[in-house]
Amino acid sequence: MGGSYGSTLRYKSVERLKPVGKHSLIGASGEISDFQEIMRYLDDLILSDNMWDDGNSLGPKEVHNYLTRVMYNRRNKFNPLWNSLVLGGVKNGQKYLGTVSMIGVHYEDNHVATGFGNHLARPLLRDEWRENLTFEEGVILLEKCMRVLLYRDRSAVNKLQIAKITEEGVTISPPYSLKTFWNFSAFENPTHGAEGSW
Repeated sequence: MGGSYGSTLRYKSVERLKPVGKHSLIGASGEISDFQEIMRYLDDLILSDNMWDDGNSLGPKEVHNYLTRVMYNRRNKFNPLWNSLVLGGVKNGQKYLGTVSMIGVHYEDNHVATGFGNHLARPLLRDEWRENLTFEEGVILLEKCMRVLLYRDRSAVNKLQIAKITEEGVTISPPYSLKTFWNFSAFENPTHGAEGSW
């Protein structure tokens, strides 16, 4: 939930999870202003879809495909939106989870991550994720991933939100802080025993 102003961690409560229509939820890393622009695009898309008043509504797969086109289009104009996006949702009993990068690279999988999480969280997810995880087990796994990322990024904030999307709708938790432990000996004296250290 951190928002930086240059290298300064200026904002510590930036909400990066937003519902999209009836069936989808988006999460974003990267530029906050570009995420706001993406949300304007999505608001226009959902409004246009609702104006048809045909009893149908865009599902997560359609919204994800739209986002891949938007990101790729902006990249080709040499004016990319500096975000990596995760889009999930449920429509007609079908679960969907996909991601798209700032240059339009996209895929769908059972678990996705952006940025640093692609390198450090995905291995944990590959080892511990299973199809029949309960919501509570999923939250524990997600918190474990976020804790690993927090310990390894000096500019991270230990505040996050959890979102859940079902056929009934979207639920986004209020922001809360991860429980952390900083008294590891390597954290207290990182150069102890290192060659050339004082």
